[in-house]
Amino acid sequence: MKRKLLLIIPIFFFYFNPSNVLAADDQCYTCHSALEDKESKLFAGDIHFKKGISCSGCHGGDNSSEDNEVAMSKAKGFIGVPKGDKITEVCAKCHASEKMMKSFGSKLPVNQYDNLINSVHGKSSTVSSTRIVNCTTCHTAHGIKSVKDPLSPVYATNIPKTCSKCHGDANYMRTYNPSLAIDQYTKYLTSVHGKLNSKGDPKPAQCASCHGSHDIKPVKDIKSKVYPVNLPYTCSKCHSNKEYMAQYKIPTDQFEKYARSVHGKALLEKNDPGAPACNSCHGNHGAAPPGVESISQVCGTCHALNAELFSGSPHKAAFEKKGYPECETCHSNHEIVTATNKMLGVDKGAVCFRCHQDQNSNGYKSSLMMRSLIDSLDDTKQSAIVLINEAEQKGMDVTEVKFKLRDINQVKLETRTQVHSFDPKKFKDIVDKGLVISADATADAKLAIHEYYFRRVGLGVSVFLISLLAFGLFLFLRKIEKK
Repeated sequence: MKRKLLLIIPIFFFYFNPSNVLAADDQCYTCHSALEDKESKLFAGDIHFKKGISCSGCHGGDNSSEDNEVAMSKAKGFIGVPKGDKITEVCAKCHASEKMMKSFGSKLPVNQYDNLINSVHGKSSTVSSTRIVNCTTCHTAHGIKSVKDPLSPVYATNIPKTCSKCHGDANYMRTYNPSLAIDQYTKYLTSVHGKLNSKGDPKPAQCASCHGSHDIKPVKDIKSKVYPVNLPYTCSKCHSNKEYMAQYKIPTDQFEKYARSVHGKALLEKNDPGAPACNSCHGNHGAAPPGVESISQVCGTCHALNAELFSGSPHKAAFEKKGYPECETCHSNHEIVTATNKMLGVDKGAVCFRCHQDQNSNGYKSSLMMRSLIDSLDDTKQSAIVLINEAEQKGMDVTEVKFKLRDINQVKLETRTQVHSFDPKKFKDIVDKGLVISADATADAKLAIHEYYFRRVGLGVSVFLISLLAFGLFLFLRKIEKK
């Protein structure tokens, strides 16, 4: 009995398999498969064929007739081979219909068509009146596979190659965007994402992970997923997901730290597209964490003078000897905070104190001296501000003095740059410029206050003399009246 059942089961599934039923009833497929043409061979493995969709589902016509004239009659809706934009429109008849997609048990979104025609690929081709891309450009035509099928050209591990067919073609890309690099795929293969992807891991980021699929926008479009202000959120979809990133054993708090950093606040809160985002340091298609030797070069692309001063400092050799990353050692990586006086010096919370705890060492003495200098600059500035405010409250014109004091802000910026040379003498020379400005502003403010009191005294004396003169005149007039 068991043996008979085992024999019946395969026969049952053969006859009741939708694709076999379709093959028997679909005269289009029957004829073309008999010819053993390329299209019918490909269609046998197509996801649509497996769902029971006939050739006529895309080409129209009557698939139940053996008569070619009837089967391919325009009266029966035969449209032949759709070309250009017509391809996308044919696909949209089902893929843009929620009712139709549900009838096939599909949970795919039904907005791909709208997304495509509004995407960068949906723009008109320069060589014809059709769009740059249609559905078959990426999904192929008769051998379409499910996106979850490893054989599909849009399966995660195949997408980079699929995209590079156009984006790696210099002649093709010159037609649409000559300024766009054509080595993205080559760079991607050198990235952490690309190396894992090429090994068959579908989870690491590929083209569609960052740029989207049907809804791809130009990088400069504010709606683009890779627009600078949006990029950290795009990266965090994977990198902030603990479960998704568990097997890679890397932290998932990068976005949280970045959002608190000086870079993150400038980009995410102030919407400054010029502020560093993830790709500014890690790269775009060749994304990888900067190594110990290269991190200073990465930071130096923006902070060029700081990097140059550090290269000539005594710390350069010391960091190389110990294998410390240059900028990251003091400033961290994702959570880079605004530089303040507290970072400098020998207090327990200071960065210098992490290494320079020996009170007799040059490092300890230098950091103590530089902290003392910068604090004195702040103190003298604050004292000047108090006097300027007092003079202003007394009604004195201190516009020029206030403008002069603003130069101290520039001096402070210079000190925060010069500190990377770790040369106390050069640092002192810059601070001294600020102390001179502060001293001049203080002197001017005191002079304004002195002038205020001088005017008060002068006004009092003047009022007294005028009053005395008026009283004398009054007495003189009274005397004349009596005579």
